[in-house]
Amino acid sequence: ENIIIRGKNILKNIDKQKVLKLKEEVAYQKGQVVSKTLAQNEALSELFSFDKGEEISSHKSGGDAFVTCLDGEGEITIDSVKYILHEGESIVMPAGLPHVVYGKE
Repeated sequence: ENIIIRGKNILKNIDKQKVLKLKEEVAYQKGQVVSKTLAQNEALSELFSFDKGEEISSHKSGGDAFVTCLDGEGEITIDSVKYILHEGESIVMPAGLPHVVYGKE
């Protein structure tokens, strides 16, 4: 079932009317980056899990990307500057700047 707002599907692949723990919504898989589409719109898209040592290589995005570390430790590189995120911490990766997301732990 999808949530529909103004005739558009906004959220999918998420149970409705249920308390969720996002870190339990996408499973870790050895040696992989796993994604789960949450929405298909300009404001929200996917939930990712990273096995230790896995990454999404350098790329640019047309919009700002808001990243929250739900578990473990992640390394985010934005325009060649490295940031370490711990559980519960967030960072915004500005549109147009190259960025890398790496599963440190």
